[in-house]
Amino acid sequence: MAASDGKPGILDCLAAGDLLIFDGASGTYLQNNGLEPGGSPELMNVNNPETVQGMAKQYFDAGSDIVLTNTFGGNKFMLKRYGAEERLFELNKAGAELARAAAPEGKFVAGSIGPTGEFIEPLGTATEDEFFDTFSEMSKAFEAGGADAVMIETQLGLEEAEIAIRAAKESTDLVVMATMVFDKGPRGYFTMMGVTPEQAVEALEKAGADIVGTNCGNGIERMVEIATRMRAVTDKYLVVQSNAGLPVLRKGETCYLETPEFMAEHYRKLAELPINILGGCCGTTAEHIRALVETVRA
Repeated sequence: MAASDGKPGILDCLAAGDLLIFDGASGTYLQNNGLEPGGSPELMNVNNPETVQGMAKQYFDAGSDIVLTNTFGGNKFMLKRYGAEERLFELNKAGAELARAAAPEGKFVAGSIGPTGEFIEPLGTATEDEFFDTFSEMSKAFEAGGADAVMIETQLGLEEAEIAIRAAKESTDLVVMATMVFDKGPRGYFTMMGVTPEQAVEALEKAGADIVGTNCGNGIERMVEIATRMRAVTDKYLVVQSNAGLPVLRKGETCYLETPEFMAEHYRKLAELPINILGGCCGTTAEHIRALVETVRA
């Protein structure tokens, strides 16, 4: 699928055998640059656009091929907490526009859709139609803002992820990616809703995602274990975005201890599986991405 300007798109690059690099974490950067505790990151897309665009630029400068929009909580359920649910399209479109403005020629933007934090009836009060509508509007906003893809990330249950994939596919012409979060217990890896890595691959691909994988929740060594299991059940494109370890508290601050050098060594293993798109999640910085790029492209 070529981009609208006729240049190679994400799937074209992957089909040609390219390894693509995602960005790293956003929360710490935004908190260090004006995001108040408990504040809405998405409102910064209109209130502090220079900060958000600067975050995207730092990752592109570090070597990222794809940067996520600052829209992880851009669904109506999350925005309602800030009285901003009526600004859903505006805030998500602005997020895409800011990342696009920072993107060099030939680089890509993916619209981030995180979990809603809600459950569908009868477990919760939300309906399937509400989920579909909010994901559809977000996806349309990304496309209007110049994004190349939708990234449905940090998912715990299949139903919400599947609805988001369908909404993005039916509402736009964008590439659709979907990733889930796994915890390691006595019986192995499962999401909080009981989904295994193998089940996730099968279900997300069946739902229509072009690229599937895992993000967040684990350091790089566990990500190698999860990715190995995923690669064993599919020959399609996979994406992995790893935390810089699990968070620890030091002097009241949340810290992630995996260094760029430590992670880079294991990113090489992921590249060899192969995993087609590699990036960072919580705790990773532009330095982690720079080390990743230098290692896998050496």
